Amino acid sequence: MRRYLLVLCLVPVAMFACKKSTTGGGGGGGGDDDQGMPDAPGNTGSGGDTTFSLQWGPVSVPANTEDTQCVTLPLKNAAAVKVHEIHDTLTLGSHHMIVYRDNDGSATEQDTPIDCQPFTGALNTSGLIEPLAISQKLDDDIVLPDTVAYSFNANQMIKIELHYINTSDSTENIQGNVVFTTADPSTVMNEAGLLFTGSPDVDVLANTTTTLHEFFAVPPEIDLSQSHIFAITGHEHHLGTGVEVGWGTGSAGPFKVVYNHPDPNFSWSDPATDEQTPDFAVPAGGGFDFTCTWNNQTANPVKFGESANDEMCFFWAYYWPAPSSEVCVHTDQSNPFNVHDLCCPSSNALCAYLPAILGGG
Repeated sequence: MRRYLLVLCLVPVAMFACKKSTTGGGGGGGGDDDQGMPDAPGNTGSGGDTTFSLQWGPVSVPANTEDTQCVTLPLKNAAAVKVHEIHDTLTLGSHHMIVYRDNDGSATEQDTPIDCQPFTGALNTSGLIEPLAISQKLDDDIVLPDTVAYSFNANQMIKIELHYINTSDSTENIQGNVVFTTADPSTVMNEAGLLFTGSPDVDVLANTTTTLHEFFAVPPEIDLSQSHIFAITGHEHHLGTGVEVGWGTGSAGPFKVVYNHPDPNFSWSDPATDEQTPDFAVPAGGGFDFTCTWNNQTANPVKFGESANDEMCFFWAYYWPAPSSEVCVHTDQSNPFNVHDLCCPSSNALCAYLPAILGGG
C-alpha cells in the first residue's frame, strides 16, 4: 500500500537584517534545467504513471537578501488528471515553497519570478487558488494515501510561490522544482485537501521565553467529522522552540495530542511532519488546541509576520475527503468584525475580514 511519505532534508538558514531583492533573472517553466528534472508535458515513469514538471527560477539572489516571488505556469496536461504525488526540491537559500492549484480562470503564464505578497494564494478568499503543498525542506516528497488525489483540469495552471533568504556573503542561484505524478483515475475515490491553521496573536517578548496557547473551534460550515487527517507539520520562524497540536470535542478538552515537538527536539528550519497512524477526524463542535513557544534572547520584541525575522504560529494538516483546501485562523484579539474562528473559503462572507485579522498579511 502506498502511504504518505516525506523525505526530510535540513534547510540551514541563519538570520540577518534583510533587504528586498531587486534582482530578477532566470526563467521558469517546464523546460530542462540543471537539476535534470523531466520536461513537461508528461513523461511516463517506470511504474506507468505520468509525471509533469515545473520550475521556479533559477534567480540570481544577492547576499543578505530576502524576498517572496511567484510564477504561474501551465502544466500542459492535455486532459484532466488525478495527481497522487507532489515532489518538491529546493536549493539552499529557500525558506519555503507553496504550490497552488489556480482555477480562477484569469491566470496567464508568468514564467519569470516576480514579487508577490507572501501566502498570496492562501489568502485568496475566493477558493479558486488553493494551496496543495507547502515545503520547508530541500527534498519534500508528498505521496497521498491510496485512493486519494488532487484533481487537475486540462491545461491546469499552477502558481508556485517561493520565499527565499540568501544569508551568505555572495550571490547565490536559487531554484525550486515540482514534479507531479498522476494516478489511474479509476483508482481515485477521494479528493485531498490542506488545512493551513494558526493564529496572528504572536507577541514574542524580548529577553524571555514566550508561549502562545489557543483553541481553534472549527466553524460549523467545515465538517471534519468524516475526515481523515493523515499528516501534520508545525511552522515557526527562527525563534521557535516548539509546536504542539491536539484535537478535542471542545475548548475545555480533554485533548488528544497528535503533534508534539518541544525544545530541544524541535527544528524550526526542518520541522517534523508526523504521519497520523491511524488518521483521525474532528467531531462536530470540536476543534484544535495548539501551542507555540519561542525563545527570544534579543532586546526587541517580535510580532507576527511573513518575514523570517518575524514570527508565526501555524500548522498544516493534509486530509481527505476535502471539498477544498482551507486557510483557518483563530484570534483571541478583539477586532471590529467580532470574528475569532474562520476558515476560507468556506466561511464565505467572513473571509473578507481575513487580511485585516492577519494585519494585512
